[in-house]
Amino acid sequence: MASEGIFKRLGHVFGGKPRPVRILSIDGGGIRGILPSIIMAELERLAGRPTAELFDLVAGTSTGALLGLAIVAPDSEGKPRFKAGDVARLYEIGGSRVFSRSMWHQIRAVGNLVDEKYPADGLEQVLERVFGEVMLSEALTDTLVTSYEVEEREPFFFTTRSARELEGHDFPMAKVVRAATAAPTFFEPACIPSVNGKGYHALIDGAVIAYNPALFAYVEALRLHPEAREVILVSLGTGQLTRGLPYDVVKDWGAAHWAQPLFSLMCDGDASVVDHQAAEILAPGPNGQRRYYRFQARLDMGSDDMDDASSENIEKIKQLGERMVRDSHAMLETLARRLTA
Repeated sequence: MASEGIFKRLGHVFGGKPRPVRILSIDGGGIRGILPSIIMAELERLAGRPTAELFDLVAGTSTGALLGLAIVAPDSEGKPRFKAGDVARLYEIGGSRVFSRSMWHQIRAVGNLVDEKYPADGLEQVLERVFGEVMLSEALTDTLVTSYEVEEREPFFFTTRSARELEGHDFPMAKVVRAATAAPTFFEPACIPSVNGKGYHALIDGAVIAYNPALFAYVEALRLHPEAREVILVSLGTGQLTRGLPYDVVKDWGAAHWAQPLFSLMCDGDASVVDHQAAEILAPGPNGQRRYYRFQARLDMGSDDMDDASSENIEKIKQLGERMVRDSHAMLETLARRLTA
């Protein structure tokens, strides 16, 4: 690390060209996290390296937090615990466990009107198996995960920078992802004790502030690398909604009908807006070289429900991801070369 810093400084002194700061940002989207995992697996194959070595910062919201931390979590030898393809299979194996509820829970919640749709037990068990006791500060690559503090009414960011530098800001990765995936109406908020024992944090899904965390990732990367002259931002979507809501149907909806559709509409809108802003901020340079890569697909097959973990829907999502890889093959090859240059 010390020698890398020396070479960066020499590059500035003698007019060399330091390597661009490489950022990976992953949207939320529940079970549709299979889509970005397929893109990452192909990028790993083309680059011949694990994702943790291809980027200087990995950021994620909700299911993107699960993906992002899974690929930077170390094993007992200090190497990446999972390949991107392994994470894709985790969705197939654990999805039905996470999005499951007993008949008693359905009755008690009156479907989903007076309680969360799913108990958190299945989600927490899956996260414990995936991350074990690994702490955020142990991440192999700098990370940022979005959440929202409901008692303080303000955004809450989990970062490796804070975990390593500030007392009480280091948390188990399993707890971080539990907070990041506490989607309103789907799961109850996460209550996470401060590591130093002073109080707690009441947190919900970061999708309420940043379904697409690309711009938060960009700001964090510049904070970590103030000397950066160039940035490559890679943003992975979980599918653009295509299912319309007919006027004749929604015009008489009240709060009960709007709750979950409104959440998905807000998420989809945020993803599109941030995509547009990132494309403007990181427009191609004078030489025409791309600085912003967005991989997204229209959800024209399968279900767009974040919690549809049926084997049929998972297969459809996988087919959509494979189509994305085929359609984006040339861009993925170019990106892999730039990330490894």
